[in-house]
Amino acid sequence: MPISITFTEGVIPKGSEKIVGKRITEAFLKWHGLSGNKVMTPNVTSQIHVLSQDNTLSGGEPFQGAWIETKTPSFALNTRENQEGFFKEATDIVEEMSGGHLPREHIYANAVHTVDGTWNIDGRAMTNEQMLEVISMG
Repeated sequence: MPISITFTEGVIPKGSEKIVGKRITEAFLKWHGLSGNKVMTPNVTSQIHVLSQDNTLSGGEPFQGAWIETKTPSFALNTRENQEGFFKEATDIVEEMSGGHLPREHIYANAVHTVDGTWNIDGRAMTNEQMLEVISMG
């Protein structure tokens, strides 16, 4: 379940990007009751992107921001409690790691759900039911 984390350069201290990725991954697992799950932990992956201010825009103008996007099967982030809890915690992490430099209103997040049957683990496309069965083994 990839999590894309994108920052404008300078929003968080250089070298702390991996810490943000790890903490957001841990929050995602926690909000799904999967902390320590041997199947899901290695399958929650992150891509961290650091872009120049010329390449991050708001209203078409240079802007400093952060973006968090999850791509998950539809059974993830499927309750209001999980949505509010995870995205608040992820926002808190980015705000904290920025040293208060980045205002909360410049931290954006969203979730993209995949079509049932298109999620792939170990080279095998699985339905939600199959995924839940595999996760329960971890």
